[in-house]
Amino acid sequence: MEAETLALAQEIDFSMWALFARATLTVKFVMIILIGSSVWSWSIFLQKLTTYRAARREAQVFEREFWSGNPLDELFEDIGNDPSGQSQRIFAAGMTEWRRSHRTDGKLIPGAQARIDRSMDVAIAKETESLQGGLQILATIGAIAPFIGLFGTVWGIMHAFIEIAAQQNTNLAVVAPGIAEALLATGLGLLAAIPAVIFYNKLSADVDRIIGGYEAFADEFATIFSRQLDG
Repeated sequence: MEAETLALAQEIDFSMWALFARATLTVKFVMIILIGSSVWSWSIFLQKLTTYRAARREAQVFEREFWSGNPLDELFEDIGNDPSGQSQRIFAAGMTEWRRSHRTDGKLIPGAQARIDRSMDVAIAKETESLQGGLQILATIGAIAPFIGLFGTVWGIMHAFIEIAAQQNTNLAVVAPGIAEALLATGLGLLAAIPAVIFYNKLSADVDRIIGGYEAFADEFATIFSRQLDG
């Protein structure tokens, strides 16, 4: 009897596609959600890597131009009113407020330093929001994917027990396929969640370093304004 059961179990296809095909409609839906979530997290990760690399490169190039010794007014004229780079937009925000703070007689309107600082802070906040866009999705996938997979597993095991009761047979050939299909959902949940958590932590650290560089630049730029105002 045991030899016959083992022979029947060996004839069952346990490939990923076969397990998916035999699963119930609910478990299939869970698996599709998890696979889609995994693909989504990978696409966000790769897109953000490209974006952050470009942002770091743009910041390095602009800071070289900023500290080259050329007049800041000339640099502002070169980048224009609608700069494309993040560092350029922060610089433009400060320079725009600096120019607006001058009266027609050339004197400064009181409170210029505070307004310049706020203008650059607002620009940094906008860049932060843009750079962090999509990270919440990674955090969500990392948090809920295991539970979605667990739901699929529970549903699959419940269906397996129903099949066992209907056939009134508990041999390996009857039990193994249903349990394997159910556990596949848990595996897919972990497959989606683990990379998403790693991606979120890595990208969060990257964006913190980038924003830290913007804030340091804004502080240095504000110091230059402060010296000119005091002078």
